[in-house]
This record gives sequence, structure tokens and C-alpha cells, in this order.
Amino acid sequence: MGLLPMGADILPPSDDRVFKLILTSPEAKTGLMNLISSIISRTVVDVALLPNELAPGDTEEKAERFDVNCKIDDGSQVNLEMQASHMVEDLDGQYRNLKGKSIYYLTDLHSSQPAKGLRRYDRLSRSYQITFCSYTVFSDMPDYVNSFSLRHDTTGELLSDAINLAFVELSKLDEVVKKPISDMSDLDKWSVFFQYAPDLEHREIVNRIIESEEVLQVAGNLLMSISQNERERAIFRSRRKFQTDLQSDLATAEDNGERKGRMNRSIEIARNLLKTDLSLEQISAVTGLTYEEVEKLRPKS
Repeated sequence: MGLLPMGADILPPSDDRVFKLILTSPEAKTGLMNLISSIISRTVVDVALLPNELAPGDTEEKAERFDVNCKIDDGSQVNLEMQASHMVEDLDGQYRNLKGKSIYYLTDLHSSQPAKGLRRYDRLSRSYQITFCSYTVFSDMPDYVNSFSLRHDTTGELLSDAINLAFVELSKLDEVVKKPISDMSDLDKWSVFFQYAPDLEHREIVNRIIESEEVLQVAGNLLMSISQNERERAIFRSRRKFQTDLQSDLATAEDNGERKGRMNRSIEIARNLLKTDLSLEQISAVTGLTYEEVEKLRPKS
């Protein structure tokens, strides 16, 4: 029935590669339709997967885009992506890099429609960019699903529903996971599955959710199969190590940059103080430089 063994080590479906493997499996077609339906608030009756692009000239696995690109029954294009790790952002908490990435993917998807034979722009298919995110992006918005469209800045009047952008923040499920299963929406169930499947403390509730929906039973079976595949586990470990090493390198570079910046400021202050009557010992105490470092900065007569 797709249930996860209580003590089993399960790969996280909130990992972008695992997410894609689950939703692009041939057995998962009905589940993919169910998931998309739960987000766009319309029953999807058919879906076809579309190929994803690789970086130009690079067909290595590391260059693959781990998103799910598909077309549904009314011709609408849908791109689902899992943002598993934090993108590098400014420190203002606005997450402009992630938002910009999602907008870029959406507009690229919408403009990629074949133009041959097209005479009217109003007959282009709708395009949806759906970003599942393992961390909080909209801290001032309590809902875990936030969607955006083209609307008037003041009146809110809809200009067009041709492009649609949705963020599903899996970090905001604390209250959702406490709901009775019967009160959960389809998206609630999928989101809890994505976020908590590997968490042993929530394994029981995850299994009850899986048990409640046939599409999630299929997803549970696929997740178990992926988790038991040694090659997939090795790829997961390798990608996690790469991400951890990259984060460590970035943090080290930032620390080194800060230290260099502090040193440069200290040197500038020391040079200015050398023009005063302060002793080398006093300048050393003020700037944090050693006596020898200050002495080297003293102009040679």
C-alpha cells in the first residue's frame, strides 16, 4: 500500500532530484494530475511530460534541471520545481534571487511556445510556474501557498491569467500536519508527504496520509524504491556533499573577506594615527594591529 516502514531511512522527497523521480515515473501520472489540480484549482484530466533543457554543451548529470515540465489537457504548460536548498541571497530577507529565478522560468516557459502559424497572442496557452520551497520565503504571509498573477497595482483587477506563479512553502506546515486526515486537502497531504516522509517522528501521520489516497500510495511505493536504490542513495550523498562543501567554501570566503576588510580598515586608521603624536604602542592598542605591523606602516624618513 506504499506505507513507509517505521524505522526505515527514507530519502527526502523534498530533495529536488527525488521529487522529480517520483513525479516523472510512468506510474505517477495520475498523482501528477492530482497534485497539479490541487494547486491550480481545476480538475486536470490528462498530462504529458515535456523534456527539460540541459545547459548548452554540457550533458553531465550535474547540469540537469531538476524540475517537472509538463502540459495538461487544456494545453496549459506547467513547470513544477522543488527548491531544496537555500539560494544565495542578500541579507534583507526579501529572497529576490529565488523570486527572480521563478519569474525567469515562468516567462521563459510562456515565450517558448511555438510561434509558427500563431496570429493572436490571446490564444497562447496559459503557463504555470509552481515552486515548492523547503524554507520560508514570505514570512509576513501565514498561508503556506501564495500565488501571483498580473493584476492592477491599486484595484487588483485581473489584467491576464496567461501566466501564474505559485510558491508552496513546506516550512509552514506545523499546523497543517496537526489536522485530522479527513480535513486535509489534497495539497495538504502532498505537502506533508514531501516535507515529513523521512522524519521518523512523523512517520505514523505520513503513513495515514498515504493510506488515505491511492495516488499517494503510488508515491510511497516509488519513494521506497528510490530510497532502496544504492545508486540513487550514492547520488544523493554526492549531491549533498557538493552542496555542503559549496556552502562551506562560500562561508569561508565571506569570513576571509570580512577579515581582509577589517585589516584594511585597521591599516588605514593606523596610517592616519601615525600622523599624530600617539605612540606605536597606543596605535597598536587602538587598531588591533601588532606593534611590528604598525611599525612597518611608519613612513620612512
